[in-house]
Amino acid sequence: MARFASLSLDAIAGHAGRYASPVRSPRPYSPQAGPGAQSLTERRKAATQLDIARAACELFAEHGPDGTTAEDIAHRAGVALRTFYRYFRNKQEAVAPLLAGGGDAWRALLAEEDPGTPLAAALERAVTRSLSDSQAVEEGLKVTRGLLRAATGDEALRAVWYRVNQESEERLVPVVARLAGPDADVVSVRLLAAAATDAIRVALEVWSAGDAPVSGPGSPADLAVHCLRELTGAMPLLR
Repeated sequence: MARFASLSLDAIAGHAGRYASPVRSPRPYSPQAGPGAQSLTERRKAATQLDIARAACELFAEHGPDGTTAEDIAHRAGVALRTFYRYFRNKQEAVAPLLAGGGDAWRALLAEEDPGTPLAAALERAVTRSLSDSQAVEEGLKVTRGLLRAATGDEALRAVWYRVNQESEERLVPVVARLAGPDADVVSVRLLAAAATDAIRVALEVWSAGDAPVSGPGSPADLAVHCLRELTGAMPLLR
């Protein structure tokens, strides 16, 4: 989860022009390596989807979902409206690739941990790293705050947020299972994946509703570790 890629802060804080040029994401798309590498066509499609997602997040933060149309998003992204609808059913769905990118990043950090590493430490380390320690992450968190605030009044946008979190939880299960070892109980693994995902989701929602900074006390990383400890403290896998 949080799993969340980002845009330039100038577009958010400065209320840049409605049809400003697209800006770079601090979590740029990067092709896979190895046997599962994507083809050039697949990489181009993914890059186009991210361009559209960046434009959607930018406009939602500036004007809100009600003040943004699919045409606005396509124009900001520099694509034709038919291209927009080739990838997304509606304007709210367009933010999903950026939201999913945050989850991909945190799972990748957790996957770097060696099997047998104490799970509690591994989870807290991955959560903290994914929500701090770089300007790109900090910019992404500020855009996430704007997007989640916009979602409070838009049911369809909230549905995308919850769906992305559900998908992230499902993809987290095999990562947790690998770290927990072959003897780990399946139910315990599923519960831990659910708790870790919800810890980050709740932390981001609480942080986005307030004015706490992106680092230090009350930050997403600080809140996520707190939520993680509260949700998982009694779980056998972490003892």
